[in-house]
Amino acid sequence: MIVPDEIEEYAEAHTTPPPDLLASLSAETQATLSSPQMLAGAIEGRFLELLVYALGARRVLELGTFSGYSALSMALGLPEGGHIHTCEADEEHAEVARRYIAKSPYADRITVHSGPALETIGRLEGDWDFVFIDADKQNYVNYFETLLPRLAPRGLIAFDNTLWSGAVLEDEGISDNTRAIKELNDRLASDPRVTAVLLTVRDGVTLVRRNS
Repeated sequence: MIVPDEIEEYAEAHTTPPPDLLASLSAETQATLSSPQMLAGAIEGRFLELLVYALGARRVLELGTFSGYSALSMALGLPEGGHIHTCEADEEHAEVARRYIAKSPYADRITVHSGPALETIGRLEGDWDFVFIDADKQNYVNYFETLLPRLAPRGLIAFDNTLWSGAVLEDEGISDNTRAIKELNDRLASDPRVTAVLLTVRDGVTLVRRNS
């Protein structure tokens, strides 16, 4: 987290609570899966839902399903006929996501794809109205370059964890993941093809649109 815990708690207390199914999914994720901090959570879940709603996004792509919280959150904002394709490399995580998606009213609106995300992207055709990227950090630049040409004219890409717990401020002794995120951040800030804004939501969320 970037903001103080008490501010995060205040923000969550003043955000519309998630549906019961998402609350149950959050509880199971925290109790049973490793790295439960990867869960989007109530604030970011509502943020993603409202982005999908505001865009009227009918074709949504997610890289990094984890246990399915963010996919189910985005489904709350989908218009009639909209669909989410979500990619997950870890089969244990994908199984949890599929189980909760099957319990939801959106089982026919979300498809979970197993395997490396870049391979799945190559199999899926068409442009995307909204893309949420929260997968392996060292491929962030590759995801950006692969998906930018396939972004709809009024589409958005959202990258998660772009502040990386503040490690982006460091230059020495940094991890490969930190280096990859710093490379992405520098590229987005200087790329004439796009307009980007890095928001201090949770661990940093960067929104990107393609310039006309």
